[in-house]
Amino acid sequence: MNTFQIAEKKPLFVSGHRLCAGCGIPIIVRSVLAVAGKNTVIANATGCLEVASTIYPTSAWNIPWIHNTFENAAATLSGVESAHQYLKKKGKTSKDINFIAFGGDGGTYDIGLQSLSGALERRHKFLYVCYDNEAYMNTGNQRSSATPEGAATSTTPAGSVKKGKEIVRKSLTEIAAAHKLEYVAQANIFNLNDLTNKVQKALDCDGPSLITVLEPCPTNWGFPMDMTIQIAKLASETCFWPIYEIEDGKYKITYTPKTKKPIEDFLKTQKRFAHLFRPPQIEIIKKLQKETDENWNLLLEKSHAK
Repeated sequence: MNTFQIAEKKPLFVSGHRLCAGCGIPIIVRSVLAVAGKNTVIANATGCLEVASTIYPTSAWNIPWIHNTFENAAATLSGVESAHQYLKKKGKTSKDINFIAFGGDGGTYDIGLQSLSGALERRHKFLYVCYDNEAYMNTGNQRSSATPEGAATSTTPAGSVKKGKEIVRKSLTEIAAAHKLEYVAQANIFNLNDLTNKVQKALDCDGPSLITVLEPCPTNWGFPMDMTIQIAKLASETCFWPIYEIEDGKYKITYTPKTKKPIEDFLKTQKRFAHLFRPPQIEIIKKLQKETDENWNLLLEKSHAK
C-alpha cells in the first residue's frame, strides 16, 4: 500500500485528537489502520496516544477500542483474541478480526514487557505496534530503556555531574525476535510504503507479530515541529535506526541508505543531544558512532548482505 492509497482510505483514526503538532503517532496509527481495515479491535496502553485521543467525552477512534493500564495491553488483547477464537469455534461468529495493540516505549520496553512476552509466548494472533519516541513523553520526558545513551531527559539531565543517560538502550525488536515469532520488524515513519507492507505481513501471520516504529517527538527531543519526517529519515540514513524485518528467523534489511551519514548529522538536530557537542562530552558521540557502526555491521552479517 502506498501513501496515495493510505490518503484515499476513510480514516479510522480521525482528526480532533490532542496529540502535539508535529507528532508522528497519528501517521503511524492511520497507516496501520489503513491496512487493517474496519474489522479491527484496538488495545491501547496508557501513554501519549491514549491520553490525547480519548479525552472524555470524545474519541478519535472509529473502531472498537480498549484502554488498558500501562502494563497490560498485550494481556488484555490476548484475552479478547481468545474469546473471539472461542466464539468462532462454537459457530457463533465467522467474522475475521484483526487484533492490534498500540503502546509507547514506556508501556512496551519497560512496564508492559512482561505482559507482552507472555502473550507472544502463548502465540495469540495479534499485532503489537510500539511507537518508539525514546522516553516517557506523556508524563514529561523521563528516561526509558529505549532512551539512547547521552540523551538528556528530566530524569537523566545533562550538567556538570551527569552527561545525560549513561546506559545503552536495549532493542525491543531483538527481544521479540528471541520469542521465535513468524514476523518481527523495525520501521520508520518517513517510509510509509515500507511500514504498510510490514503491517500486511504481520497481519497475515498465524500467530503474534511485532513492529517497532521510530517516532520522533518534537516537544521533548527539541526540534521544530515541521522537521519530524526529516529527523526520522536521518535516524535511518545514519543507521542509528536501521529498518529491517525478521521473517521466519531470516533477517532482511528493507532500507539501505545510499550514503551512510555520520551520527552527528542526526544528533545535532535535537536539543536533547546539544550538550554532547561540548568537550569533553564529545567522546560520547564517538562512542555512539562506534556502537552504531557495530550494530549495522552485525545486521549486515545477519542478513547476509556483507
